[in-house]
Formats: sequence, structure tokens, C-alpha cells
Amino acid sequence: MIKKHVLINAVEHKGRADPKAVLGKVISENKELRSKIPEILREIEEIVKEINSLDLEDQKKLLREIYPEYFQKRKTKRIKELPDLPHSGEVITRLPPEPNGYIHIGHGLSFFFNWYYARKYNGKVILRFDDTNPSKEKKEYYDSIKEDIKWLGIDWDIEKKESENVERYYFYAKELIKREKAYVCECDEEKIHRDRFEMRECRCRERGIEENLKLFELLKKGEIRGVLRLKGDMRSRNTAMRDPTLFRINLDPHPIVGNKYKLWPLYDFACAIEDAEVTHVLRDNEFHFRIEVQNYIRECLGLKQPFVREYSRFSVRGTPTAKRKIRPLIEKNIVKGWDDVRLVTIRGLKRRGILPQTVHELGREIGLSTAEPVIDWSIIESINRKLLDPIAKRFFFVGNPKELIVENAPEKIIKLRMHPTEDLGERTLRVGKKFFIPDIKEKEIRLKDLFNVRIIEYGE
Repeated sequence: MIKKHVLINAVEHKGRADPKAVLGKVISENKELRSKIPEILREIEEIVKEINSLDLEDQKKLLREIYPEYFQKRKTKRIKELPDLPHSGEVITRLPPEPNGYIHIGHGLSFFFNWYYARKYNGKVILRFDDTNPSKEKKEYYDSIKEDIKWLGIDWDIEKKESENVERYYFYAKELIKREKAYVCECDEEKIHRDRFEMRECRCRERGIEENLKLFELLKKGEIRGVLRLKGDMRSRNTAMRDPTLFRINLDPHPIVGNKYKLWPLYDFACAIEDAEVTHVLRDNEFHFRIEVQNYIRECLGLKQPFVREYSRFSVRGTPTAKRKIRPLIEKNIVKGWDDVRLVTIRGLKRRGILPQTVHELGREIGLSTAEPVIDWSIIESINRKLLDPIAKRFFFVGNPKELIVENAPEKIIKLRMHPTEDLGERTLRVGKKFFIPDIKEKEIRLKDLFNVRIIEYGE
């Protein structure tokens, strides 16, 4: 049995077996040997010397002779992959953050899915800032978002900002007007809301093309109050289709283009235009009712329709993910900032010690689920632990320490492995008669791999 474990340890560690690692395996297989640890360890050390003197191929040959089952058991662990998507030709996906806060794990998973499929099919990834609301966007978030996406190990091929594309949106807005699919509405917000609720068409809908084009130019200059609305279906069961607003006036300065524009496209319009340039859209079902609106806008303009795959929105048990919920916590000093380790912002995860690859593995694990996945912290930590274990050096500390004096203990210099199985180096310690142990009331303790101690007096 001992020789088997020595050979396994040697084969798995480039021909160098470690006696202490082997001891753990031997005791695990036969717990009755615990009472004979010193003798067993000496026997292991002798066998280790013998096995380590062989080259790796001879070690494998010997292991195959005495324990062939080892090679039958060892199969390459298959990385869990996401399901295939329909595709033909080049695949183009997008990462569409809004620069109004720091991104969180939900964004990270969404970005991973879109990046994953683009890379799987040798396609392209577009980083597109959805920044058409001057009231919310801030310059600092553009940079922080890019930093966080890079930290996640996600790259992109093209970068763009919707705020730099406003003239293009104006062009398509006028195309909708010319095709009698959009109109300028000067009603106040309360009336628009009431008409939608009562499924009643607004009288502004009756305006002709020329009048709408003139009013649209006045809207652009901020010379009249009003909005541009899509001619949808006021009797639709999907309330999002009841003549949704496409453009509205916003006089706040924009962090990128300043005061250049007064009339800004809303999410549905800008997204509909931009997504015509991608082939696949993977997003959570928060936008489920908006898909019909965006598809209809593209249909009216004769633009391409992307393939859309929805999945359920993710939540982490016991912590908010939405920026609108996190921001008040920061303002009230309940949490210390966007990188507070209690949050699931990417910066919070990073400070907590979560690896970027953990987000990738979590994405593979939960997949494009249509259920409502509530992710427990323990799942994130379990995945992270598996990734950290083979690369993390081992250190120790003594909580609430008490000094322990071991009489007649010899002074010696010892070397401790930084990892029980991986070759991560060693550290050197000088030991003598003084030790520190946790504040316990045991009469006998074991200083592992050193000696057993019987406590005869506790000092206060």
C-alpha cells in the first residue's frame, strides 16, 4: 500500500514524491495506522528515497505493474461547455454596459456568455457603451468598466459609444417619420401614461410627414417640448408596444459630447439600431417585453434581426446586485464603497479574493438557464476554492495566541513546503523551545511533525 501511494505521488509531481503528502494518503486509506505514525513515516521515507532515484518513466512503469487501476481511473476532466447556438458565417456579439456605475457579477456573467460564443465561433466582440442618458452617465465609469472587463479576462475587438452616434440615430428617426412609423407628440407625460393605460391613441398621431419632420428639427434644437414616439399598437397586450417613446429632450451635459445634443434616443431605439450590426444577442429576460419593440423598429427600417437568446436574471442570496439598490447603501455609509467585499460588484469580488476564472466557471455551471437562479455565496466560494487550491501557498497564524515553553526542546532549522502537493517552494523556520498556540484548555496537544506536548502548567 505504501509503495503504491509513493509511486502515485511521484508520478503526479514530476518524479518527486513527498513523504508527508504520502503519509496523509496512507493514513486516509488505513486509519488504524494512526497509532504508528512515527514508524510508518520512517518506512515511507525509505521508500521515497528508492522511488525518487528512478526516472519518471520507470516510476510510471512500476506503478502500472502494481496498481494498473490508477491509469484506468485517470481521465481528463472535461470542462463544462455551454450549448451550441445557431450560426452561419461570422458571429458578432456585444458587451453593452451603461456607464452609470460599477459593474457587478450579473454583468460579468452576461459579458462572459457573449464573449464565450464570439470566441467559440472565431467571431468578434463589440464593447458598446449604452450612454444616451446624460443625467446618469459619468466619465469615471467608462474607465472603470473597461478595467473590470479586462480583469475578468474578457477582451473585445471593437469599441464604440452610442453618444458618438447620435447623428446616425437622427437619420433613422427621420426615416421612421418618412415611412409614417413615428410622430412627434407634445402631450405631457401624465397624458401619455393615461392614454397607454386606457389604450387610447393620441391626436398627435394624426400629423402628416412634413409637419412631423419640422417638429423633429425643433425638438433637436430644444425649441419645443415633446417626444418622438413610435406608431406601435395601442391595443397590444404588451404595454411596451403602445406607442413607446423613442427620443426625448435632455439638457444635462454629457461626459463625452458635452452640450452638443439636446435630443437623445432612449434605450429601445439606440439598442435596436446598434443590435442590427450584431448576429447574436445573449441577455437576461429583464428586457423580454422590449424585444418586440426593438424587432419592430428594425422591421420598419428594413434592418437585420439578430438571433436573441434570453436567460433568467441572476441574483446572489443576501446581497443586492442592482446599481439602484447599491447606490443608496453607499450614500448612507452602510457599505464602504463599490468595492466593499460584501457586494457582488466586480471590484468587491476582486477585493474578496475571488478569481476572474471563477466567474467563467460559474457561467458554465449555471448556463443559459430560464429558471430563476439564486446563487449562494457558498457556490461562488466553492468554485473559487477549487481554482485557488493548486496555486495558493500555505501560511498559518495563531488566533488569540498563548506562549508555550517546551522544556529541553532542541533548536533546529526546518523547511516547510509552501503547498502539500504542488511545487510552490519552501520557507525556512528556526524553532526552539518557545511556541505560540491558540488559547485552549487541552492537557495534551501535538505540534504536528515535531513532537507531542503534555501541558503541566498554564500561565496567565
